[in-house]
This record gives sequence, C-alpha cells and structure tokens, in this order.
Amino acid sequence: MNSRKKIPMRKCVATGEMRPKKELIRIIRSKEGEVSIDPTGKKSGRGAYLTKEKDTILLAKKKNILSKQLEANIEDSIYDELLDLIEKEKRPI
Repeated sequence: MNSRKKIPMRKCVATGEMRPKKELIRIIRSKEGEVSIDPTGKKSGRGAYLTKEKDTILLAKKKNILSKQLEANIEDSIYDELLDLIEKEKRPI
C-alpha cells in the first residue's frame, strides 16, 4: 500500500504552474464581494492561488490577474499585504 500522503496541488493563477498547496497563498472573495487573504486556506468563498514569490505577486498586480479570477476589484493594500506576508515567511525567526 502507498502510505505516503497525497500532496494537494493547486495552480498559481499568475504563472499557471501546479504546485503543492503549501507553497501557494490563497486569496478569496466572500459572498459579500470582500477580498481577503486566507492564510489557512480554509475560508469559504471563491479562491485563487498565488505562488509565494514577490515576482509572481507583482505580475498578478500588473496584469490584474486576481481581479479577473475573483471577479472583484482588488485593492492595492491586498498586494501590499501579500508582499509583507512573503517577506515575513522568508525571514528566519
């Protein structure tokens, strides 16, 4: 029997790459149309995944990828929050 756990894969909306879910960050749009970052990956709502890399987030911002995926207006503050989050994760504690 294969005892290795199956790794959930998700597609980055900016690069189109399939990656393990842990390497991506989820951004969701709630029923109310509110866009937020979902670090747990468990909130309900329409989700889009981005690779945890600065270039990917800047690309998504430049091409307006998230707003197309989530069919919502994405505030610049969401992108700033994403960049902050990535910086924090990279920094050794």
